[in-house]
Amino acid sequence: MKTLTLLLGVAVFFSCKDSNRPFYSKKNNEIANKTQQHEGKKLMETKCYVCHSPSASHDDRIAPPMIAIKKHYISSETTKEEFVQSIQNFVKNPKEETTKMRGAVRRFGVMPKQVFLENDIKKIAEYIFENDIEQPEWFESHFNEEKGKRKGKGQMKGKHNDKMGQNLENLPNSERGLQYALSTKAILGKNLMGKIQKEGTIAALQFCNEKAYPLTNSMSVYHNATIKRVSDKPRNPNNKANIEELKMIDIFKNDVKNNKDSKPIVVESSNNVNVYYPIKTNSMCLQCHGIPKSQVAENTFSEIKKLYPNDKAMGYDINQIRGIWNVSFSKK
Repeated sequence: MKTLTLLLGVAVFFSCKDSNRPFYSKKNNEIANKTQQHEGKKLMETKCYVCHSPSASHDDRIAPPMIAIKKHYISSETTKEEFVQSIQNFVKNPKEETTKMRGAVRRFGVMPKQVFLENDIKKIAEYIFENDIEQPEWFESHFNEEKGKRKGKGQMKGKHNDKMGQNLENLPNSERGLQYALSTKAILGKNLMGKIQKEGTIAALQFCNEKAYPLTNSMSVYHNATIKRVSDKPRNPNNKANIEELKMIDIFKNDVKNNKDSKPIVVESSNNVNVYYPIKTNSMCLQCHGIPKSQVAENTFSEIKKLYPNDKAMGYDINQIRGIWNVSFSKK
Protein backbone atom coordinates (compact mmCIF):
# COMPACT_ATOMS: atom_id res chain seq x y z
CA MET A 1 0.00 0.00 0.00
CA LYS A 2 1.40 3.35 -0.99
CA THR A 3 1.07 6.49 1.02
CA LEU A 4 0.21 10.13 0.94
CA THR A 5 3.38 12.10 0.24
CA LEU A 6 4.42 14.32 3.10
CA LEU A 7 7.16 16.76 2.17
CA LEU A 8 8.23 18.53 5.27
CA GLY A 9 9.72 21.95 4.99
CA VAL A 10 12.94 23.15 6.45
CA ALA A 11 13.26 26.71 7.61
CA VAL A 12 15.46 28.90 9.73
CA PHE A 13 16.95 27.41 12.93
CA PHE A 14 16.56 29.58 16.08
CA SER A 15 15.41 30.00 19.76
CA CYS A 16 15.81 30.23 23.57
CA LYS A 17 15.57 32.08 26.84
CA ASP A 18 17.85 35.09 27.07
CA SER A 19 17.58 36.56 30.53
CA ASN A 20 20.14 39.28 29.78
CA ARG A 21 17.81 41.17 27.44
CA PRO A 22 16.31 44.32 29.05
CA PHE A 23 13.04 43.61 27.21
CA TYR A 24 11.71 41.58 30.14
CA SER A 25 11.92 44.38 32.69
CA LYS A 26 9.17 46.47 31.05
CA LYS A 27 5.45 46.21 31.72
CA ASN A 28 5.13 42.43 31.71
CA ASN A 29 1.43 42.21 30.92
CA GLU A 30 1.64 44.63 28.04
CA ILE A 31 4.67 42.83 26.66
CA ALA A 32 2.96 39.45 26.96
CA ASN A 33 0.04 40.73 24.87
CA LYS A 34 2.37 42.14 22.22
CA THR A 35 4.26 38.84 22.12
CA GLN A 36 1.07 36.90 21.43
CA GLN A 37 0.20 39.26 18.57
CA HIS A 38 3.70 39.51 17.07
CA GLU A 39 3.65 38.67 13.37
CA GLY A 40 7.11 37.14 13.65
CA LYS A 41 5.75 34.52 16.06
CA LYS A 42 3.11 33.41 13.57
CA LEU A 43 5.64 33.32 10.74
CA MET A 44 8.05 31.27 12.85
CA GLU A 45 5.38 28.72 13.73
CA THR A 46 4.25 28.45 10.10
CA LYS A 47 7.60 28.43 8.32
CA CYS A 48 10.01 27.03 10.90
CA TYR A 49 8.28 24.71 13.35
CA VAL A 50 7.63 21.97 10.79
CA CYS A 51 11.25 20.90 11.23
CA HIS A 52 12.35 22.98 14.22
CA SER A 53 9.41 22.22 16.50
CA PRO A 54 10.05 22.71 20.24
CA SER A 55 7.95 19.60 20.99
CA ALA A 56 9.91 17.06 18.92
CA SER A 57 12.13 14.66 20.85
CA HIS A 58 15.92 14.91 20.88
CA ASP A 59 16.61 11.63 19.12
CA ASP A 60 13.98 11.88 16.39
CA ARG A 61 14.49 15.47 15.31
CA ILE A 62 15.15 16.45 11.70
CA ALA A 63 16.66 19.83 12.64
CA PRO A 64 17.75 21.63 15.82
CA PRO A 65 15.11 23.47 17.86
CA MET A 66 14.82 27.21 17.33
CA ILE A 67 16.31 27.88 20.75
CA ALA A 68 19.62 26.44 19.58
CA ILE A 69 20.02 29.15 16.95
CA LYS A 70 19.40 31.91 19.44
CA LYS A 71 21.92 30.42 21.86
CA HIS A 72 24.59 30.12 19.16
CA TYR A 73 23.98 33.37 17.31
CA ILE A 74 23.43 35.83 20.16
CA SER A 75 26.02 36.89 22.72
CA SER A 76 25.93 39.75 25.21
CA GLU A 77 27.50 42.02 22.56
CA THR A 78 25.21 41.08 19.66
CA THR A 79 22.85 43.80 18.47
CA LYS A 80 19.44 43.11 16.99
CA GLU A 81 20.62 44.43 13.62
CA GLU A 82 23.63 42.09 13.63
CA PHE A 83 21.49 39.09 14.53
CA VAL A 84 18.88 39.83 11.86
CA GLN A 85 21.59 40.28 9.23
CA SER A 86 23.32 37.02 10.22
CA ILE A 87 20.08 35.06 9.93
CA GLN A 88 19.16 36.67 6.61
CA ASN A 89 22.60 35.98 5.15
CA PHE A 90 22.51 32.31 6.12
CA VAL A 91 18.93 31.63 5.02
CA LYS A 92 19.55 33.26 1.63
CA ASN A 93 22.64 31.15 1.02
CA PRO A 94 23.07 28.31 3.56
CA LYS A 95 26.64 26.95 3.58
CA GLU A 96 28.54 24.78 6.03
CA GLU A 97 31.47 27.22 6.15
CA THR A 98 29.26 30.14 7.22
CA THR A 99 27.20 28.43 9.92
CA LYS A 100 27.80 29.01 13.63
CA MET A 101 26.35 25.57 14.37
CA ARG A 102 28.88 23.02 13.12
CA GLY A 103 27.50 20.28 15.38
CA ALA A 104 23.99 20.71 13.96
CA VAL A 105 25.34 20.58 10.41
CA ARG A 106 27.24 17.37 11.17
CA ARG A 107 24.09 15.76 12.53
CA PHE A 108 21.39 17.13 10.21
CA GLY A 109 23.28 18.46 7.19
CA VAL A 110 23.04 21.98 5.78
CA MET A 111 19.46 23.18 5.39
CA PRO A 112 18.27 23.08 1.77
CA LYS A 113 18.21 26.47 0.08
CA GLN A 114 14.66 27.82 -0.12
CA VAL A 115 12.95 31.02 -1.16
CA PHE A 116 11.66 33.15 1.70
CA LEU A 117 10.54 36.77 1.65
CA GLU A 118 13.29 38.91 3.14
CA ASN A 119 10.79 40.80 5.27
CA ASP A 120 9.44 37.52 6.70
CA ILE A 121 12.95 36.49 7.77
CA LYS A 122 13.44 39.91 9.34
CA LYS A 123 10.21 39.67 11.36
CA ILE A 124 11.04 36.15 12.56
CA ALA A 125 14.58 37.13 13.57
CA GLU A 126 13.37 40.26 15.38
CA TYR A 127 10.80 38.25 17.30
CA ILE A 128 13.43 35.70 18.33
CA PHE A 129 15.88 38.39 19.45
CA GLU A 130 13.35 40.27 21.55
CA ASN A 131 11.32 37.45 23.11
CA ASP A 132 11.57 34.38 25.28
CA ILE A 133 10.83 31.37 23.07
CA GLU A 134 9.49 27.92 23.85
CA GLN A 135 12.16 25.27 24.24
CA PRO A 136 12.17 21.45 24.59
CA GLU A 137 12.34 20.05 28.11
CA TRP A 138 15.67 18.38 27.38
CA PHE A 139 17.39 21.39 25.82
CA GLU A 140 18.89 23.20 28.81
CA SER A 141 20.76 20.17 30.13
CA HIS A 142 21.82 19.21 26.61
CA PHE A 143 23.18 22.69 25.89
CA ASN A 144 25.07 22.85 29.18
CA GLU A 145 26.56 19.40 28.61
CA GLU A 146 27.67 20.36 25.12
CA LYS A 147 29.11 23.60 26.48
CA GLY A 148 31.02 21.57 29.05
CA LYS A 149 32.39 19.30 26.36
CA ARG A 150 33.62 22.28 24.37
CA LYS A 151 35.44 23.49 27.46
CA GLY A 152 36.87 20.06 28.14
CA LYS A 153 35.03 19.72 31.42
CA GLY A 154 32.98 16.65 30.74
CA GLN A 155 31.33 14.23 28.40
CA MET A 156 27.74 13.48 27.60
CA LYS A 157 26.31 10.85 29.90
CA GLY A 158 23.13 8.86 29.67
CA LYS A 159 20.09 9.49 27.53
CA HIS A 160 17.93 12.55 27.18
CA ASN A 161 14.52 12.75 28.72
CA ASP A 162 12.06 13.60 25.98
CA LYS A 163 8.55 12.95 24.75
CA MET A 164 9.48 9.60 23.24
CA GLY A 165 11.00 8.54 26.56
CA GLN A 166 7.90 9.40 28.59
CA ASN A 167 4.85 7.29 29.21
CA LEU A 168 2.53 9.05 26.77
CA GLU A 169 -0.46 7.08 28.02
CA ASN A 170 -0.48 9.31 31.10
CA LEU A 171 -0.99 12.45 29.03
CA PRO A 172 -4.43 13.99 28.40
CA ASN A 173 -6.00 12.45 25.29
CA SER A 174 -5.49 15.52 23.08
CA GLU A 175 -1.81 15.78 23.98
CA ARG A 176 -1.35 12.03 23.73
CA GLY A 177 -2.76 11.88 20.20
CA LEU A 178 -0.80 14.95 19.15
CA GLN A 179 2.47 13.48 20.40
CA TYR A 180 1.78 10.22 18.53
CA ALA A 181 1.32 12.28 15.35
CA LEU A 182 4.35 14.52 15.94
CA SER A 183 6.66 11.61 16.74
CA THR A 184 5.54 9.88 13.53
CA LYS A 185 6.07 13.09 11.56
CA ALA A 186 9.56 13.38 13.04
CA ILE A 187 10.50 9.85 11.96
CA LEU A 188 9.17 10.43 8.44
CA GLY A 189 10.80 13.84 8.23
CA LYS A 190 14.18 12.65 9.43
CA ASN A 191 14.33 10.04 6.66
CA LEU A 192 12.73 12.25 4.03
CA MET A 193 15.01 15.21 4.58
CA GLY A 194 18.03 12.93 4.34
CA LYS A 195 16.82 11.95 0.88
CA ILE A 196 16.21 15.56 -0.17
CA GLN A 197 19.61 16.74 1.04
CA LYS A 198 21.61 13.86 -0.42
CA GLU A 199 19.67 12.86 -3.53
CA GLY A 200 17.07 15.52 -4.31
CA THR A 201 13.29 15.81 -4.68
CA ILE A 202 12.80 12.83 -7.02
CA ALA A 203 14.48 10.48 -4.56
CA ALA A 204 12.34 11.92 -1.75
CA LEU A 205 9.22 11.32 -3.81
CA GLN A 206 10.23 7.71 -4.42
CA PHE A 207 10.97 7.29 -0.72
CA CYS A 208 7.46 8.45 0.16
CA ASN A 209 5.98 6.08 -2.38
CA GLU A 210 7.83 3.06 -1.02
CA LYS A 211 8.71 3.66 2.62
CA ALA A 212 6.42 6.21 4.26
CA TYR A 213 3.52 3.83 4.85
CA PRO A 214 5.68 1.09 6.46
CA LEU A 215 7.28 3.70 8.72
CA THR A 216 3.89 5.10 9.72
CA ASN A 217 2.63 1.59 10.37
CA SER A 218 5.65 0.82 12.54
CA MET A 219 4.89 3.91 14.64
CA SER A 220 1.31 2.69 15.02
CA VAL A 221 2.66 -0.57 16.41
CA TYR A 222 5.13 1.29 18.65
CA HIS A 223 2.40 3.47 20.15
CA ASN A 224 -0.27 0.74 20.14
CA ALA A 225 -2.49 3.10 18.14
CA THR A 226 -3.79 3.59 14.61
CA ILE A 227 -2.03 6.52 12.93
CA LYS A 228 -3.23 7.75 9.54
CA ARG A 229 -2.69 10.71 7.24
CA VAL A 230 -5.68 11.43 5.01
CA SER A 231 -6.72 14.16 2.57
CA ASP A 232 -9.68 15.52 0.62
CA LYS A 233 -7.26 15.75 -2.33
CA PRO A 234 -5.25 12.54 -1.97
CA ARG A 235 -2.15 11.68 -3.93
CA ASN A 236 -3.01 8.03 -3.50
CA PRO A 237 -6.68 6.90 -3.39
CA ASN A 238 -5.89 4.83 -0.29
CA ASN A 239 -5.45 8.07 1.63
CA LYS A 240 -8.85 9.47 0.75
CA ALA A 241 -10.62 10.99 3.76
CA ASN A 242 -13.91 9.46 4.88
CA ILE A 243 -17.03 11.49 5.72
CA GLU A 244 -16.03 12.14 9.34
CA GLU A 245 -12.48 13.07 8.34
CA LEU A 246 -13.78 15.46 5.65
CA LYS A 247 -15.74 17.29 8.37
CA MET A 248 -12.55 17.70 10.38
CA ILE A 249 -10.66 18.97 7.33
CA ASP A 250 -13.36 21.60 6.81
CA ILE A 251 -13.03 22.72 10.44
CA PHE A 252 -9.27 23.16 10.10
CA LYS A 253 -9.66 24.97 6.78
CA ASN A 254 -12.04 27.35 8.48
CA ASP A 255 -9.43 27.97 11.20
CA VAL A 256 -6.93 29.01 8.52
CA LYS A 257 -9.51 31.21 6.82
CA ASN A 258 -10.20 33.00 10.10
CA ASN A 259 -6.51 33.20 11.06
CA LYS A 260 -7.20 31.02 14.09
CA ASP A 261 -4.75 28.66 15.78
CA SER A 262 -5.86 25.05 15.32
CA LYS A 263 -6.14 22.79 18.33
CA PRO A 264 -6.36 18.99 18.24
CA ILE A 265 -9.96 17.80 17.95
CA VAL A 266 -10.79 14.93 20.30
CA VAL A 267 -13.75 12.62 19.63
CA GLU A 268 -14.43 9.93 22.25
CA SER A 269 -16.65 6.88 22.15
CA SER A 270 -17.25 4.40 24.94
CA ASN A 271 -13.98 2.53 24.30
CA ASN A 272 -12.01 4.55 21.78
CA VAL A 273 -10.46 8.00 21.28
CA ASN A 274 -9.82 9.73 17.95
CA VAL A 275 -7.55 12.78 17.81
CA TYR A 276 -7.46 14.87 14.63
CA TYR A 277 -4.73 17.40 13.81
CA PRO A 278 -4.10 19.38 10.60
CA ILE A 279 -1.29 18.92 8.09
CA LYS A 280 -0.38 22.36 6.76
CA THR A 281 1.69 23.15 3.70
CA ASN A 282 4.91 25.15 3.78
CA SER A 283 7.33 26.30 1.08
CA MET A 284 9.11 22.94 0.87
CA CYS A 285 5.82 21.10 0.28
CA LEU A 286 5.27 23.08 -2.91
CA GLN A 287 8.09 21.19 -4.62
CA CYS A 288 5.61 18.31 -4.95
CA HIS A 289 2.25 19.89 -4.11
CA GLY A 290 2.44 23.34 -5.72
CA ILE A 291 1.57 24.50 -9.24
CA PRO A 292 2.75 21.99 -11.90
CA LYS A 293 5.70 23.08 -14.07
CA SER A 294 5.98 26.29 -12.06
CA GLN A 295 6.57 25.37 -8.43
CA VAL A 296 6.69 21.65 -9.26
CA ALA A 297 9.59 20.98 -11.63
CA GLU A 298 8.74 19.20 -14.88
CA ASN A 299 10.77 16.08 -14.06
CA THR A 300 9.14 15.92 -10.60
CA PHE A 301 5.70 16.33 -12.15
CA SER A 302 6.41 13.47 -14.58
CA GLU A 303 7.55 11.20 -11.73
CA ILE A 304 4.43 12.00 -9.70
CA LYS A 305 2.18 11.07 -12.63
CA LYS A 306 4.13 7.86 -13.08
CA LEU A 307 3.91 6.85 -9.41
CA TYR A 308 0.43 8.26 -8.75
CA PRO A 309 -1.74 8.22 -11.92
CA ASN A 310 -4.80 9.45 -10.00
CA ASP A 311 -3.02 12.22 -8.13
CA LYS A 312 -5.16 15.12 -6.90
CA ALA A 313 -2.65 16.71 -4.53
CA MET A 314 -1.51 19.67 -6.63
CA GLY A 315 -2.11 23.42 -6.69
CA TYR A 316 -1.47 24.20 -3.03
CA ASP A 317 -0.02 27.41 -1.63
CA ILE A 318 1.74 27.79 1.72
CA ASN A 319 -0.22 27.53 4.98
CA GLN A 320 -3.10 25.56 3.47
CA ILE A 321 -4.65 22.37 4.82
CA ARG A 322 -3.06 19.50 2.90
CA GLY A 323 -4.83 16.88 5.00
CA ILE A 324 -5.07 15.71 8.60
CA TRP A 325 -3.64 13.23 11.06
CA ASN A 326 -6.21 10.82 12.45
CA VAL A 327 -4.83 9.07 15.52
CA SER A 328 -7.01 6.56 17.34
CA PHE A 329 -6.32 4.53 20.47
CA SER A 330 -8.16 2.71 23.23
CA LYS A 331 -9.25 4.52 26.34
CA LYS A 332 -7.21 3.90 29.47
